[in-house]
Amino acid sequence: MDGNTIQILISMVIYMAVVIGIGIIFAKRANASSENYFLGGRSLGPWVTAMSAEASDMSGWLLMGLPGVAYWCGLADAAWTAIGLAIGTYFNWLIVSKRLRRYSVRANNSITLPEFFSNRFREKNKVIMTLAAAFILIFFTVYAASCFVTCGKLFSTLFGTPYIAMMLLGAVFVLVYTILGGFLAESASDFMQAIVMIVALVVVVVLGTVTAGGIGAVIDNANNIPGFLDFFGLATPVTNEAGEQAVIAGTPIFGEASPYGILTICSMMAWGLGYFGMPQVLLRFMAIRREDELKRSRRIAMVWVVISLSVAVFIGIMGRQLFPVAHVTKSAAENIFITLSTKLLPPLLAGFVMAGILAATISSSDSYLLIAASAFSKNVFQGILKKNATDKQVMWVSRITLLAIAVIAAIIALDENSVIFTIVSFAWAGFGATFGPLMLFSLFWKRTTQAGAIAGMIGGAGMVFLWKLVLNPLGGVFAIYELLPAFIFSAICIAVVSLLTKKPSAEVEEDFEAVKHGTEDVLV
Repeated sequence: MDGNTIQILISMVIYMAVVIGIGIIFAKRANASSENYFLGGRSLGPWVTAMSAEASDMSGWLLMGLPGVAYWCGLADAAWTAIGLAIGTYFNWLIVSKRLRRYSVRANNSITLPEFFSNRFREKNKVIMTLAAAFILIFFTVYAASCFVTCGKLFSTLFGTPYIAMMLLGAVFVLVYTILGGFLAESASDFMQAIVMIVALVVVVVLGTVTAGGIGAVIDNANNIPGFLDFFGLATPVTNEAGEQAVIAGTPIFGEASPYGILTICSMMAWGLGYFGMPQVLLRFMAIRREDELKRSRRIAMVWVVISLSVAVFIGIMGRQLFPVAHVTKSAAENIFITLSTKLLPPLLAGFVMAGILAATISSSDSYLLIAASAFSKNVFQGILKKNATDKQVMWVSRITLLAIAVIAAIIALDENSVIFTIVSFAWAGFGATFGPLMLFSLFWKRTTQAGAIAGMIGGAGMVFLWKLVLNPLGGVFAIYELLPAFIFSAICIAVVSLLTKKPSAEVEEDFEAVKHGTEDVLV
């Protein structure tokens, strides 16, 4: 290990020590009760709510996955995805946040998403709670795997060490940190990590643009690649059977630009629909200390999202000029941010920028692990299997569940050729289609029934798997992102089944009206 690498390592160790310190500071308060551990006692301020929501949402995908897509095939896929995400973020904060905060209090002070859905319909058999917890376990395990892949790629690229060993090291660090501090530590560190992430992005894009000779030079280079800078066309790298891009005389080879029609645009913008069902974001709405602070949180979140997404896409475009043949596979392209950072910055500063990737990964994976663990320990173990379980027993089951999920996620992440963007897109579709329509119907349609909710969750989740594994490979109209058809199908299932079944009880309708008219603070 040379001197430069040691400096990078020192910077990252300092950062990791700070994160662990935050966990220790909040450990005592977090472990006081399961409500504190899983929802922070509804005590988050507007800045922490906004920044932690976005940091936990974006993950290493923001610094590696999105720039990698732009580097590999140009502007269209990355830009339309980013636009969809920005729009989805805005409307989620605008129409969902306040009513969910209010409704979660009314619904017997619910502190997890499965608990909210169950209490919303006053179900006695806990079918919704069980299904919701199961789907959270499935999709968050996949999500956590994407974060472990990010850790493995980061450390193996930086230090020239085996991918699997580094991936496992990252998984252990995240697991220990999550067990230690719970939701409060997670949210506080996410606030810091959101700042680190956006600073890292801005520093790299400014230095990269200067090195490239200015924005004009970056644009000129991109225009020389067919479809690379088009909103309605897609660059097509020429690859061999191993998926490696052809390079001649130091120049990457591209074929003719692929068409990019309205259906594809709608498919990529459908990423924004995912926000309505994303537990790590929705929990922040539930955890803020006062509903009237959500407006400020929305403004903070939108500024962060627009800047970070725009810069991340531009980094991929810029990377093609500065290091055109550094990464010749789709998987390797996701390392372009690492390459730019280590080549353009002094080692010590590069280490702190690399900590930005680690920040993104930790801020997401701890959220995923904690929410998945709470889904089982709070909603299945205490809610169904052992209703008289003490808080201490719930906490122990939560930690055991955390370990089990981390092990399964690490097994999924063993393949070092995994593409972060692909893994994230599947889990994102799963949550968006399973919970998104149900959240909107639960908050805004009084006629929604328990049967409709169950049909919507099963229909949405089932369609994600069917479309991804069976229909998507057929190509043509089926090649769209699975979230779009699955979201629509879930919404249809909820509406149709709700209308065909008996209307909700008077108590459920009373809850709905109380929340609608702002009299939510009565716990029932």
